[in-house]
Amino acid sequence: MYEVRFHGRGGQGSVMAGGLLAAALVEEGKYAVSIPSFGFERRGAPVVSFLRSSDREIRQFTNIYQPDCIICVDPSLVRTVNIFDGLKPGGTLVQATHQPLEALAIPDFVATVGLCDAVPIALEIFKRPITNTLMLGAFARTTGVVSLDSLRTVLEESDFRDAGLKQNLLALERGYNETVVHQINRRAAA
Repeated sequence: MYEVRFHGRGGQGSVMAGGLLAAALVEEGKYAVSIPSFGFERRGAPVVSFLRSSDREIRQFTNIYQPDCIICVDPSLVRTVNIFDGLKPGGTLVQATHQPLEALAIPDFVATVGLCDAVPIALEIFKRPITNTLMLGAFARTTGVVSLDSLRTVLEESDFRDAGLKQNLLALERGYNETVVHQINRRAAA
């Protein structure tokens, strides 16, 4: 079972990204379930959503407390939320940020980091800092868990209007192409 936790802010599309990723994984013949988490969230407040994927049927629909991967669609969240809470040793971080790897406070147990300067790209494409589709491309590039083609197919079959579809396909491509992936092993180097 592969588990992902999305971190974002209300209105940024973290829940929608989880649903799109689940559909792309199903497109590839896997089982997947997207688990939204709703509470007292409001636009701009920190939110989470979850995704499970497996080669077998999934019967667990609870929140995810020990994910294999964290996708953080908002670069400011790391100052207010411990996004690394419960991340499995050897886990993966896919982060929207303009900062280089050396400037980030990443725990020693994180093995793979994908960094995408998603906000300026989102502002260019959407005129708003909505980075969810960009970060799906970044996730595909960083992990290889899902293909870019499957994500494209899901976007094309989604409810986006024609203009929104073109923008989101461009965002997906740019997220994939402009993500820098780092394999790190600080424990072994110490």
